[in-house]
Amino acid sequence: MFVGQVGMGGEHAVSIQSMANVPIGNVDGNVAQILQLCAGGCEIVRLAVPKPGDVSFFEKIKNKLRSQGVQVPLVADVHFSPKIAHECLKIADKVRINAGNFAEKSGESFHGAQDFALERFAKFFQAAKEFGVPVRIGINGGSLAKRMLEKYGNTARGMWESAHECILAARTVGFHDLVLSFKASDVGLMVASYRLACVEMDNLGLGYPLHLGVTEAGNSHYARTKSAIGIGSLLLDGIGDSIRVSLTENPLSEIQAARDILQAVGVRRFSAEFIACPSCGRTSYDIQCVFEAVKEKIGRLECARSLRIAVMGCVVNGLGEAGEADYAIVGLPNGRVNIYGKNICLAEGVEQSLAAETLERVILGNT
Repeated sequence: MFVGQVGMGGEHAVSIQSMANVPIGNVDGNVAQILQLCAGGCEIVRLAVPKPGDVSFFEKIKNKLRSQGVQVPLVADVHFSPKIAHECLKIADKVRINAGNFAEKSGESFHGAQDFALERFAKFFQAAKEFGVPVRIGINGGSLAKRMLEKYGNTARGMWESAHECILAARTVGFHDLVLSFKASDVGLMVASYRLACVEMDNLGLGYPLHLGVTEAGNSHYARTKSAIGIGSLLLDGIGDSIRVSLTENPLSEIQAARDILQAVGVRRFSAEFIACPSCGRTSYDIQCVFEAVKEKIGRLECARSLRIAVMGCVVNGLGEAGEADYAIVGLPNGRVNIYGKNICLAEGVEQSLAAETLERVILGNT
């Protein structure tokens, strides 16, 4: 399936998403932020559309971007209001709804509330089918429908059953352009929910694309660690078609974090891959300084984007652990280094202060 011009699922690359955090009424502010996100590598952008009048702002933002030749897909994020979601179908490249608050009806039995939800979902999916707009069903651990919480608790089973309800409604009207997400702030619950969803979809012969994320992760190093564990472990299982690293920071920070995760698990490559030993008492040169200089110089080379570069402290690590690298710097006992390319020494006894620029010349000379 496609969200705008971005393919999702199947053989398509795992895409990177973020969400604008400027109030939607600030059209120019949103346009400016989205342009920054796109320049940073964001491939799909989501905007919150909380009030009926905000639909027109969404349209203005999209029109301004398109007038500048920016084709990034825009996703309308809607909670509580089917009416707003229906209006967004006329404009958005995708609409994201929260199954837990989109079709809730209090005061009913489980089955009575479920019948109401199925009817409301089916009506929305019928409209999405007519407009040709994909829909993300957002299942959040913190906002399951009351009937689901009472029956299943805040569990992976409850998350899946919430999504399955939407799937049933979509299938009744022949709508298939669904994306599913099962986000939670608890990494264990998030991972278990996605894995259960994959098992259940396999049993049903379904293969909807999955959007991955640890919601409400927070900020700084811990948030990135939580996201890397949750998103990364699923990607290593072959699960996931799009990701968002949710950070309580400038949204631009989410893009680099997402790229780091995708590259670390080997799903996509955005720059040279750098490896280095942690060093020990055998290291007789300033490996930290050399490693930073290497990353700075080689990281900006377009021709090095597909390369694996190793910086090793001594011969113990040396070409043994760096054997799979395209190029390697290996420390010598006298504070100097040797530079290798595919295990062949290309420069001997290089002064450590010249290591990075020597490696740069070697790489440029070989490309």
